[in-house]
Amino acid sequence: MSTLSPTSAFRPPDHWDPAPKPVARVAYDNPTPVPALPPVESDLESIEIGPHKRLESHLFNGIVGPRVIGWISTQSRAGVLNLAPYSFFNGFNYTPPIVGFSSTAYKDSLQNAEATGEFVWNLVTRPLAEAMNATCAHVSADTDEFALAGLTPVASRIVRPPRVGESPVAFECKVTDIVRLKSHTGQPADAWVTFGEVVAVHIARRLLIDGRYQTDAARPVLRAGGPGDFYELGARFLMSRPK
Repeated sequence: MSTLSPTSAFRPPDHWDPAPKPVARVAYDNPTPVPALPPVESDLESIEIGPHKRLESHLFNGIVGPRVIGWISTQSRAGVLNLAPYSFFNGFNYTPPIVGFSSTAYKDSLQNAEATGEFVWNLVTRPLAEAMNATCAHVSADTDEFALAGLTPVASRIVRPPRVGESPVAFECKVTDIVRLKSHTGQPADAWVTFGEVVAVHIARRLLIDGRYQTDAARPVLRAGGPGDFYELGARFLMSRPK
């Protein structure tokens, strides 16, 4: 098996043909019945991304989704609380448990996490959707979004930033890395991913049955495609962000 060295770059063939080609299939005994597959897609909208052509955000968000929202609480060195939702959030490792959120532009949450080395992720549930949406507002850095949205800051056990008291799940995190993203040509992007190790977890006991977390019972809110598209498990609802 050939591998690329860390410094090598992938280069597509000069005459790459994106049209699907039939692939030889090998028959083998499979004890598990496989349902009939849909036909090969032939009517495709193909978009080449380059310096003069960007991928529309509603397409990217709609395809890479729905996604758990990164509702991040931080605290500045001066003690000012900050709470903001991030569209790009996920888990990346089990041991140690690592989560991360991506900030387009050098925003307050990123600045605070970099300065203090700590943040808290809070689960957004359907009953908290409107409060989360209120924390999207573009306000000054000295504004406390907990107070703005009428939420209760509850002291964390290990880190300094508080968690959202009304949220049934929260991860206390210590920053491990902050990575500025870049294009394949090395051009820096106006985006940074903050990774954090989860050092404490808080879960409402009502969501645990025999020690197993009941995802659907939490009613998590997920980010979808358009500027106001959100999902609850099994259902979609619309909500406009504040101006």
